[in-house]
Amino acid sequence: MDSSYPRERHESVGKRYQSLTNDSSSMADYLITGGTGYVPDDGLTGAQLFANGDGLTYNDFLILPGFIDFSADGVDLTSALTRKITLKSPLVSSPMDTVTESQMAIGMALCGGVGVIHHNCTAEFQANEVRKVKKYEQGFILDPVVMSPTHTVKDVAQAKKKFGFSGIPITNNGHMGEKLVGLVTQRDIDFLTDDEMDTPISEVMTKYEDLVVAPNGVTLKEANSILQKSKKGKLPIVNDDGELVALIARTDTKKNREFPLASKDEKKQLLVGAAVSTHDEDKKRLDLLVQAGVDFVVLDSSQGNSIYQINMIKYLKKSYPALQVIGGNVVTAAQAKNLIDAGADALRVGMGSGSICITQEVMAVGRPQGTAVYKVAEYARRFGVPVIADGGISSVGHVIKALALGASTVMMGSLLAGTSEAPGEYFFADGVRLKKYRGMGSLDAMEKHRSSQSRYFSESDKIKVAQGVSGSIVDKGSIHKFVPYLYAGIQHGCQDIGARCLSNLRSMMYSGELKFERRTASAQVEGGVHNLHKDIRRKMGQVPVGLS
Repeated sequence: MDSSYPRERHESVGKRYQSLTNDSSSMADYLITGGTGYVPDDGLTGAQLFANGDGLTYNDFLILPGFIDFSADGVDLTSALTRKITLKSPLVSSPMDTVTESQMAIGMALCGGVGVIHHNCTAEFQANEVRKVKKYEQGFILDPVVMSPTHTVKDVAQAKKKFGFSGIPITNNGHMGEKLVGLVTQRDIDFLTDDEMDTPISEVMTKYEDLVVAPNGVTLKEANSILQKSKKGKLPIVNDDGELVALIARTDTKKNREFPLASKDEKKQLLVGAAVSTHDEDKKRLDLLVQAGVDFVVLDSSQGNSIYQINMIKYLKKSYPALQVIGGNVVTAAQAKNLIDAGADALRVGMGSGSICITQEVMAVGRPQGTAVYKVAEYARRFGVPVIADGGISSVGHVIKALALGASTVMMGSLLAGTSEAPGEYFFADGVRLKKYRGMGSLDAMEKHRSSQSRYFSESDKIKVAQGVSGSIVDKGSIHKFVPYLYAGIQHGCQDIGARCLSNLRSMMYSGELKFERRTASAQVEGGVHNLHKDIRRKMGQVPVGLS
């Protein structure tokens, strides 16, 4: 008998058993229930799950359900991306050239997450993609595109192509702080022919006296009210001398209502990140990105524990103290320590776990993603450094598991690659609508730009060893339908667990209240779709999940 079991308890149960043998009506109940109300210990804590040295993926375990006393839509998914940046949705798009450029970053930010612009391109192209995101939705636009009366209609058309909008204020010499003389919008040039592209803006713009303007010092709420009453698209803010000091766009007011979770900075601009390498030559790229308004940078390396990354982190913290720096990739606490000591504001975790990554197979180096996330997060939390689980995510369930293991956010590549906001064109194969997707360690990506090679320390190699593959992903529709599906799925998962917010979820895990269980191979088969003649699945974004 277990020595911890009280002798008195044993005796009292024995006496109760003897007294019940003469009562046939209650004897059966006693034999079934054991006569006590105790609840046995069940499942494994996080520490126990990862204690025996086995490397676990997300499919190797499940989370045991908890108690539900709240609705799923009340679950708060606010979480930290870095030490100083918080998101309302824990979702991040990966800096891959078939996943994240400005359109994806805008979509992610509007839905409460954030996008990281890839660097497999020129520094100028990347900085311009960042600029598109920062100028997409704003409160007071303090640095709008400004032109002079001598600019032409062609210049306006080019600005629309470059920045995605055409409502441009016109000042004397085309600079902020000068006297406002007019405003040109798409409606002013809609019906002009190609032969009229050289027409000066002064001939087509709306003159200052016909504009609705607001005085400097107006609040954002007051300015939005003026916009709504005037039914105009743009509201210039001018000082007492009629000089342009800011601009407000009607579309931004509308977007504020449509996207209440949108990730924004203190200027009400969308948040966006950018990837850079650890090479000194990327210091020029960093300058351009900072000028474009980037909110954080991701040091993009397959193996982040290097002197090159440590030196780059120190350079960034010294040169741009306000810029948040995400280090990585790492999979061990020892790797994490070096980057945290260097000053990293967050860590990206994962090595060889992505769907198109073959690092573990080719290099024999890496770590199963479940174990990597748990081990790094458990160490990094002691220093207030958030962890981004990067790789191995192929379903909502994997997102929930990553967050339950201590990750603050989850970075996705293949899960977003088939959406309409991902770079690239759709094509059809065997009647299926597809989009190209490739790893940044694939030969295709390495041949496109040197930045992809530097991620794997192979830019100087005469023979390139691929650590990724190329493939295709089935069309998933728009981010604006797909990400809300992911968001709702995470909320329902947290509800089943009994966690009202992600902070609560992590505290339950570290306290031992949250329990896990290993899955055998047959258990994994049982937990998936099986024993059907035909499996018909609706597109993600249309699937009802969890409790109502």
